[in-house]
Amino acid sequence: QVQLVESGGGLVQAGGSLRLSCAASGSIFSINAMGWYRQAPGKQRELVATITSGTTTNYADSVKGRFTISRDNAKNTAYLQMNSLKPEDTAVYYCNAAVLTTARAYLQVWGQGTLVTASS
Repeated sequence: QVQLVESGGGLVQAGGSLRLSCAASGSIFSINAMGWYRQAPGKQRELVATITSGTTTNYADSVKGRFTISRDNAKNTAYLQMNSLKPEDTAVYYCNAAVLTTARAYLQVWGQGTLVTASS
């Protein structure tokens, strides 16, 4: 069993900042890519940012220059620093991880989501 727990969401005024965290725990042998996705009301879930175990990053065009993804491999934790937040960033943010378990099973794991609201 592997779990992802997100934290750090909340309400912020437009132009403000938030930092999300995603901690993985359980029967983890290694974690390859980790990523953040978001889903706004009435819309499909979309990719925000990803980071490989080698720290190569990828961002959606809509967040480039404002959001930064990072990870601490020793803590099995990923972060999303969100600056200059806009009302259109309002969504539930989900963490995802590609995990190799101690049983050598490959899993795609999702967190429960954390709500980010940027008010205008």
